[in-house]
Amino acid sequence: MAKEIQSKSPSWISYYNYGCAALWSYILIATIYYPFIKGYDQFSFYEKTNFTLTIIQSLAIVEIYNSAVGNVRSPVFTTVVQVSSRLLVVWGIFQILPNSPANQHYLYTSLLLSWSITEIIRYTYYAQNIVTLGNPGQLLIFLRYNTFLVLYPTGVASETGLIYISLKEASKAVGNWYAIFLQAVLLIYIPGFYIMFTHMMAQRRKITKRQKQKQT
Repeated sequence: MAKEIQSKSPSWISYYNYGCAALWSYILIATIYYPFIKGYDQFSFYEKTNFTLTIIQSLAIVEIYNSAVGNVRSPVFTTVVQVSSRLLVVWGIFQILPNSPANQHYLYTSLLLSWSITEIIRYTYYAQNIVTLGNPGQLLIFLRYNTFLVLYPTGVASETGLIYISLKEASKAVGNWYAIFLQAVLLIYIPGFYIMFTHMMAQRRKITKRQKQKQT
């Protein structure tokens, strides 16, 4: 999340970021429309959106490539951690375990809300940062470095909750080894959350300091 786009990034990255922002906007609209306006129950909402969500989230693999080859100034480790944890949820739970009770739980909705709002802000910020050569605007800067204080914890809580609820189904549908693997992943979330959150807080302090210096 702490990625800063270089001014010399390939031009296609701005289009990629705008495109991803648009796709996540669709997820946000669907998350509001289907359960809250159309009145879909949780499982019907899951069936309507899970595959599209999986494909959109899988596009984030491009971010690992960009980080690895130096197209963006983003630590490879934190990028891999964030992307892989989400891929585990969309592929390892939603696709491999379609009958998991997690897919009928309200945490599915809270996950999509947390992810979609975060990604709309994040990708729009990155795209504008390229187009404006490092001046995306005060509103985007504020949203980028403040909304994660709420959305990152709610996102992680939703992810871990969905994994935990899926443990019995994992053992039944795939095997005990898969349930043990998911339990190990849940343990990894504990230090992982601390590392990622403190990393983002450090980035927030850095950008806040930079903004104050500009005002003086």
